[in-house]
Amino acid sequence: MTTNVHSTPSSPDTEGSALADWDEECDVLVAGSGAGGVTGAYTAAREGLDVLLVEASEMFGGTTAYSGGGGMWFPANPFLLRAGTDDTVADALEYYTAVVGDRTPRELQETYVRGGAPLVEYLEADENIKFMPMPWPDYFGSAPKARTDGMRHMAAKPLKVAAAPDLTELIRGPLDSDRLGAPRPGDYYVGGRALIARFLLAARQYPNFTTRLNTALVDLVVEDGRVVGAVLETNGTTRTVGTRRGVLLAAGGFEQNDELRARFGVPGSSRDTMGPWGNQGRAHMAGIAAGADTDLMDQAWWSPGLTHPDGRSAFALWFTGGIFVNAEGRRFTNESAAYDRLGRAVLDAMADGSVTLPYWMVYDSGGDGADPRVPPVKATNVSMVEPEKYVEAGLWRTADTLEELATLIGVPPQNLVDTVARFNDFAERGVDEDFGRGDEAYDRAFSGGASPLYPIVTAPFHAAAFGVSDLGTKGGLRTDSAARVLDKAGNAIPGLYAAGNTMAAPSGYAYPGGGNPIGTSMVFSHLAVKNMLER
Repeated sequence: MTTNVHSTPSSPDTEGSALADWDEECDVLVAGSGAGGVTGAYTAAREGLDVLLVEASEMFGGTTAYSGGGGMWFPANPFLLRAGTDDTVADALEYYTAVVGDRTPRELQETYVRGGAPLVEYLEADENIKFMPMPWPDYFGSAPKARTDGMRHMAAKPLKVAAAPDLTELIRGPLDSDRLGAPRPGDYYVGGRALIARFLLAARQYPNFTTRLNTALVDLVVEDGRVVGAVLETNGTTRTVGTRRGVLLAAGGFEQNDELRARFGVPGSSRDTMGPWGNQGRAHMAGIAAGADTDLMDQAWWSPGLTHPDGRSAFALWFTGGIFVNAEGRRFTNESAAYDRLGRAVLDAMADGSVTLPYWMVYDSGGDGADPRVPPVKATNVSMVEPEKYVEAGLWRTADTLEELATLIGVPPQNLVDTVARFNDFAERGVDEDFGRGDEAYDRAFSGGASPLYPIVTAPFHAAAFGVSDLGTKGGLRTDSAARVLDKAGNAIPGLYAAGNTMAAPSGYAYPGGGNPIGTSMVFSHLAVKNMLER
């Protein structure tokens, strides 16, 4: 329910300071400290606005800080042009729109693709924010103007912990630290943690930048149709904050809230998401209560999930062998496809009843690992524990013959034998006639450009259990190209902005390339503050 704190209505020109009963005031309130939140807060501070950044959990960084790469998809930006790319924004836009189609407004798609280059130019003016190339092929290699050399993708340059030692225990991640208790790296911030650390380091050089952990935005204050502030909750205590310029909701998705997942029809479970525990959808619900329209609320950034002994299925990629089989012991997808495409293939097969959970990766003992039971997965994101624990949990199964393995995983033996024989024939010829594995650049990104078709011939044979994971929900509040939140009539709600996974993703049902979630969040958060400056 939208809170009405003030008895005196405000006009569009009324500043929060004219209202007597706020607990505190600022120009800009930013909810969320992932890539979008820190970009918006940094922009506001640099432009001279008094900004308060609040984070619902005990650490900064959101899902961004869990990203091992922390990549950003910013085509034809000044940094990558200096690195030697001959890409153009026009080519990138042709690719992006071909992949996304008409599911989302073309204006939003174009705003993102065109917005990366000027944002990078803006950020490079600050010596604290440095980048490095991270070549990563586009995820739809057969689409027009796809970039197969990966030169639309970049990352934050690692930052020495010594440059900001106090942030070591304040920035979330890596995943092994939060899930397995591993110590946080003591030498460098890398990947998504480096991106967050660099922004926090850059922003705190401005005295008008304030942060607050363990503080959730739980409601918005609306007067005469304008958002003029918010209600914050810290350890059960609430405070009201008046905002002179606006509120930016960049608080991530609602993937950790099973009630909201069920309400909006998001497949899967909070147990299997890669989002941090604080992503409960409170900003979504506050925006909806303030009259915001929504879109894509049943969508997420999907991936296959290797199932671990703790019961969680965690985002996995970089498969150097093996095939996925359905309940009939048949292949049902290109196992080397980009993770969101793979995840969607699993969901489609679940919808038609051909795949049940768990589904299985079948592989042989011909890999180069010390323990042949370990599945050929090079990037598990959450590290594997001892193999015996997977075996004891029934997650990894081994047999001397394919027929025996089929029985162990509950699929028809002859079907599995036939499936492997057909796949081995494809591997020998180097052509996957069923699903085109190896046809696109991304398929070969983890095999040094060689065919990713490895025959399954060496006994004993193995199977590893998989589920469905996600990197967060991607449905949220509808916005315009300035990140202003729209009501159900398509009108902007004054004073309210959204970005990142709190915003309905411009990419719609697609995941065009690595770094799209982070890149989109950064662009629209930056544009939100730029729009606030015009008020």
